[in-house]
Amino acid sequence: MSEACTVDTENDSRQTDVLIIGAGLAGLSTALSLPQSLKVTVLSKAALDVCSSHYAQGGIAASLDKNDSVTDHIADTLVAGAGLCEADHTASILSAGQQAIQWLCDQGVPFTQIAQQDNSHKSLNGLHISDLHLTKEGGHGCRRVAHADDATGRHIMDALTTKAYAADNITILPHHEALDLLTSPLNESVSLDGDAKYCQGALVFDHINQRQRIFYSRAVVLASGGLGQLFKRASAPNVCVGDGVMMAWRAGCRLANLEFIQFHPTGLAFAESSFLISEALRGEGGHLYCPQTGARFMLDVDARAELAPRDIVARAIAEQIHTNGLGYVHLDVSHLPATFLQAHFPQIDQTLLALGIDMTTEPIPVAPTAHYSCGGVVTSANGLTDVAGLYAAGEVAYTGLHGANRLASNSLLECVVVGRNIAADLPRYLREFTASNTALYEDKAAKKTFSIWMPPILKNTQPVILPTSTSLIFDSSVYNAADDSSHSDTDVTKITTALKQLMTTNMGITRHAESLEQALIQIQNWQQWLKHATFSQSDACDSNSATDRLAHLQLKRQLQLATLIIQSAYQRIESRGGHYRQDYPDMACQPKISVITPLSISRPCRPYENHTFEAVNQDKTQPTKRIPTAMSAL
Repeated sequence: MSEACTVDTENDSRQTDVLIIGAGLAGLSTALSLPQSLKVTVLSKAALDVCSSHYAQGGIAASLDKNDSVTDHIADTLVAGAGLCEADHTASILSAGQQAIQWLCDQGVPFTQIAQQDNSHKSLNGLHISDLHLTKEGGHGCRRVAHADDATGRHIMDALTTKAYAADNITILPHHEALDLLTSPLNESVSLDGDAKYCQGALVFDHINQRQRIFYSRAVVLASGGLGQLFKRASAPNVCVGDGVMMAWRAGCRLANLEFIQFHPTGLAFAESSFLISEALRGEGGHLYCPQTGARFMLDVDARAELAPRDIVARAIAEQIHTNGLGYVHLDVSHLPATFLQAHFPQIDQTLLALGIDMTTEPIPVAPTAHYSCGGVVTSANGLTDVAGLYAAGEVAYTGLHGANRLASNSLLECVVVGRNIAADLPRYLREFTASNTALYEDKAAKKTFSIWMPPILKNTQPVILPTSTSLIFDSSVYNAADDSSHSDTDVTKITTALKQLMTTNMGITRHAESLEQALIQIQNWQQWLKHATFSQSDACDSNSATDRLAHLQLKRQLQLATLIIQSAYQRIESRGGHYRQDYPDMACQPKISVITPLSISRPCRPYENHTFEAVNQDKTQPTKRIPTAMSAL
């Protein structure tokens, strides 16, 4: 890997053609599919294996079997999505399934194969899609999930990471956390708030050197992952706190369907484990039982039993847990051949054995765990957002594929397809943007008809009305040395932990207006505390102080995101897919997409101006003022 970006050491900034925020499957699929003539920089908040893609077990769904079809895959997805899938985007993404998986084969991903005598379909690069063993998961009408044992994500990421490090045009920077997206107005003569903007980089915290940097780029791809760590029990690693969603919202992007948090039915219920028990175990014949009565309860819940969509199974398990008081139910696969289980699920087998559980002879204790955000940054099937030059892919994005409830193993496919769609579209944007000299509108008066950037169009929407509280006006320069009240990093840690419990209890699998209102009040109290919790500049150069300040900023952003999620759930007075209201248990006749309009704040950047940038004051009667960047006191 060469240095695919230009460094300005004097101003602590970097220049690159494409900045990708996130080094998971969506980010690396984009990076590896871009023309090698473009310099690409990929940021990872932590080590490269600390991402949800790495931990994906079950596999990647596509219609590969001769008895399957894209039409059937689309139909199953629409059923699981409970009326909220965007039909055109769903068809577009799923139709590219075969090509996406063949591309992964060509990158060297060691998918599990079927035994076959005829090798005539072997591709020059190795595996062909006809070689792959397929399994079945909940909501799918047939076997269509390609996998690499029971550690598909790890095998995919190992292969793509090796390719990315070998590419001369790609620079990967672990432990670099994006704090803010940098935008500029498309037309300097028009007020910043009244005109569209384009994205040209990001403000980044370098954890290795404990300092802030600016990355300038011609285009930005947001692939930062989900928000599972807002909950106490989550399958996502600790970096997944929804910061990408908040950065995009601040930059000018709409958010959609944040209330639809999918809970995986079968997380391992053992101590504080975040390990998932793959849905493929149920696909191969695993059964769910009540530990007390021994009843196979899913038979009374849904005709598909254990293979019903995840929202149905998760709610049924949660109800059982509420009744039995044990905190878990049993998943039993001991009736399946031990050799089969050990061969097809080696990672699960070894993990459980290390904990003293032999799944070939005894049941596995499982309980639902926060797993996936079906909503996110409003995005087209080609990854375009509301802000020119800003693309998004993966869990951070809302393409409309998942609707109200994600069909199992569709997410990895979306990462690859949309990531590669972005790579196909981005060079066109760079050419036309340069040629047009940032004049993106054909009709500047109407400001509606775009010539080179077409934001996604949503139909059947309902706006989420947000409180007027200034707690939602997030400013990444939250530190005011003049306000020298004391602050404890212990308090920030306690609030972060308490927020997880609050979201799990009040915004979990089942919701109610009263519990949602209580959660909003508690979050407002925490926000008031944070408003007065500041830092002295005397230790500005101390690395511990920098870490504390970053934790303060992260908590503030998480509290604001939690408010957006809860408000979305509070205002959806129906039950649909992953959103279940005890006080509104029925589904509304007309499905509506919840939409949060972008925050009215601009983050223009100016090259090499002492790490400062302009910001539009929320009070339009006041002049624009200079403010420090996110952590300029460090």
